[in-house]
Amino acid sequence: MLQRLTVAFVGDSFVAGVGDLGGAGWTGRLIASSRRPGLDLTGYPLGVRRNTSVDVAARWEAEVVARVADAGPTAMVLSFGVNDAVAGPDGRRRVPADVTVATLDAILARADALGLPTLVVGPPPIDDPVVTVRVVELDTLLRASASTAGVPYVSVVHELLADPAWTDEVRAGDGAHPGAAGYAALAAVVRPRWDDWLAELEHRR
Repeated sequence: MLQRLTVAFVGDSFVAGVGDLGGAGWTGRLIASSRRPGLDLTGYPLGVRRNTSVDVAARWEAEVVARVADAGPTAMVLSFGVNDAVAGPDGRRRVPADVTVATLDAILARADALGLPTLVVGPPPIDDPVVTVRVVELDTLLRASASTAGVPYVSVVHELLADPAWTDEVRAGDGAHPGAAGYAALAAVVRPRWDDWLAELEHRR
């Protein structure tokens, strides 16, 4: 029997795949690699450039619900944090770390109330050492938040920092976004936990 599953990917420009001329980003690569006979898998990348966690919190529910109504079993992948860590016009980070964590807590609680299984993917590094130090710190905090909520979390920052496919393309691009090879590297980091999560979702049905 053909199983139907819809996944909404919600977050920032990395979720949107900015910089990948082929348009797949890491979300498209995960969906493409997971389609197989017996699984009708639909993915919706809902990434917005410059979105912080607070921006995502203001829009995610309406956007996800609009796409999963009558879609059968549904789930969400959530990823943000880099835009929280970058400096705003006043020189301070756009969103304080404690606010980012509280925002994730609130989103995960609401997703649980909606019966929406969620996977959290941590923020990646960029070609800015100050921001990347903040991203590393934020990654630890977000992982702890997701663990407390009983939600799976994929940390990507350390593996991508050690991967030239990511760092070289980010440096050669706009300083934040990679090209196709970088997004392929990001997808490869996420894929093992993604595969386990999909299997868990299918097993629940």
